Amino acid sequence: METINSQRRQVLLSMGAGGVAWLAWRVTWQPASAATPPACVITPEQMEGPYFVDEMLNRTDIRTDPTDGTTVSGIPLQLQLRIHTVNGAACSPLSKALVDIWHCDANGVYSDVQDSSFNTVGKKFLRGYQVTDADGNVTFTTIYPGWYPGRTVHIHIKVRVDTADGKAQEFTSQLYFDDAFTDEVYKLAPYNSREARFPRNDDDGIFRRANGDKLLLQLAGDASGYTASLDIGMAVG
Repeated sequence: METINSQRRQVLLSMGAGGVAWLAWRVTWQPASAATPPACVITPEQMEGPYFVDEMLNRTDIRTDPTDGTTVSGIPLQLQLRIHTVNGAACSPLSKALVDIWHCDANGVYSDVQDSSFNTVGKKFLRGYQVTDADGNVTFTTIYPGWYPGRTVHIHIKVRVDTADGKAQEFTSQLYFDDAFTDEVYKLAPYNSREARFPRNDDDGIFRRANGDKLLLQLAGDASGYTASLDIGMAVG
């Protein structure tokens, strides 16, 4: 907690005495090294949820809406994922896999869907895919997700790959954030304009029933922004 509080102090100092509402965030990110072995375990799958749209937007920075050029508000987040296959105790990087992510904005709104509380059909913010490199890496520039009633803070992920025999195979799950870390982030704008979030991780039915503790992102950050990373292991047959 002290590390997180120190990060928050750095952020507030960088805002200056005038309390600037927005910062020009910059993150320097280095991809995972192939020399660092991933955890050789199968990552739990979770439900896709109602908001997947197969937009086929090949891009690293998913903060912008290509329909009108606008950029969503929120604290920048660099998401690094390393995808690998698991065969017994052996791990191998999974190259040329299509990795989609999608999540809500700071106000809990998804793009290109109609819901009881919003209609964003035609918008395409916070959606996109990357193709894994030879080391199984992908990286996305996005924002720290917001929340909506009934769900804890999360990012959706779908990995699609063609197997050696030409069959399509996919892995679908959700990625989560440490509650204490989120509490500190949500003290900042634009998240702090909303009421207290609910539920937290342990009160979220999907997180609790489907091994959400195995899907917690590794988080780091300072006044330059935040990074989140995770090794994802899938069985490809």
